[in-house]
Amino acid sequence: MLSAYEIIRKKRDGNRLSAEEIDYFVKEYTAGNLPDYQASSFLMATFFTGMSDEEILHLTKAMMSTGVIVDLSDIPGPKADKHSTGGVGDKISLILAPLAAACGVKVPMISGRGLGHTGGTVDKLESIPGFKTQLSIDEYKRILASVGLVMSAQSENLVSADRKLYALRDVTATVESIPLITSSIMSKKLSEGIDALVLDVKVGNGAFMKKAIDARKLAKKMVKVGKLYGKKVTAYLTDMSQPLGREIGNWDEVVESIMVLRGESKSTDIIELTERLTAEMISLCTEEGLASAQKRVQRAITSGAGYEKFLEMVRAQGGDLKVVETPGSYPKPRFVLEAKSARNGYVSKIDTFGVGMANVKLGGGRAKVGDKVDPVVGITVMKKVGEKVSAGDVLAVVRGNDDSKTKSAVEQVISSYVLSSGKPVGSKLIKERIS
Repeated sequence: MLSAYEIIRKKRDGNRLSAEEIDYFVKEYTAGNLPDYQASSFLMATFFTGMSDEEILHLTKAMMSTGVIVDLSDIPGPKADKHSTGGVGDKISLILAPLAAACGVKVPMISGRGLGHTGGTVDKLESIPGFKTQLSIDEYKRILASVGLVMSAQSENLVSADRKLYALRDVTATVESIPLITSSIMSKKLSEGIDALVLDVKVGNGAFMKKAIDARKLAKKMVKVGKLYGKKVTAYLTDMSQPLGREIGNWDEVVESIMVLRGESKSTDIIELTERLTAEMISLCTEEGLASAQKRVQRAITSGAGYEKFLEMVRAQGGDLKVVETPGSYPKPRFVLEAKSARNGYVSKIDTFGVGMANVKLGGGRAKVGDKVDPVVGITVMKKVGEKVSAGDVLAVVRGNDDSKTKSAVEQVISSYVLSSGKPVGSKLIKERIS
């Protein structure tokens, strides 16, 4: 007879758990039959002794079995998704999904909300008036079949174990465990019914993983688990030592995404990363070479096909097309202030975490689960790493609806910039591909 005590002890001593033992523990805890203190002990034992690839796969499967696994086999065509470990100004999903759909890949994307300094795709989509992210499985499948993509929030009946375990990890200092991160991410993604997955693992001062060595370990584990499950998976390590693009804030990131899809953006980092990740999705689904796939993505931008897919999705999910097509009609913030440099030099570093938290301070993010976000507030980054600055130049424009919070955010943004006398060597945006 299986025992929670024996499973905890076995993992504490560094021994491998069987699929049956992991399945028992996860299901019993999710059902409320095991107390939090035993689950906490299990999490801490895993944190210190780790898990083998097979154990992580078993844990992922056990978590998936506590909710609905979407069956998309009745929808023709390859299905793929992209997951980012989170960052500041990361609006890639909003651009990538319609571009991939325009190139013939079905994109069933289930996304999260922002928490802490990182933004959330769902919050950005919900800044579009009327846009519905809470979808039933039937709605999810219907939109995917008709439009070629769907972007929704996680439903209550998808991977129930993850919500309970993540909440416990958050208060027991076990969030950073690579086996636990891997199973949390992969259980949700593999439940979507996809054939292929591209992982964007962020590295840098605005990322969850600050060091490349840790990001690489996480990427390799997720790729391994995906492949053991029978899916095509590739991971990229990408730079998050400064915000992606120029806009930070929910509605403003939607607008920047629209500009890229219309071919009107000059945010070269957003364009470069979106093209590569979208091309990878196409390549995984079709075995087409990356270079050829990337040219298809570029054509989907220049032809307007990607933008048309975005509009189709907005229409299908109840969003206001007039606002999307004329972004200038959106409500404006009450206060717009400039964060100015006090001296000359070159931007050598940006504390991306600090800039992200300045957006949270404005109301554009959440300090804790349940906080409401203000879609109007945000920050426009005017100077990025390597760019020359003179005293009085505007580093960023800060928009808020509260005078004191806006002024405080300006000070935080200014303190997040580090200047040097010489021009620094910038970090590569795409650091590594892991397959």
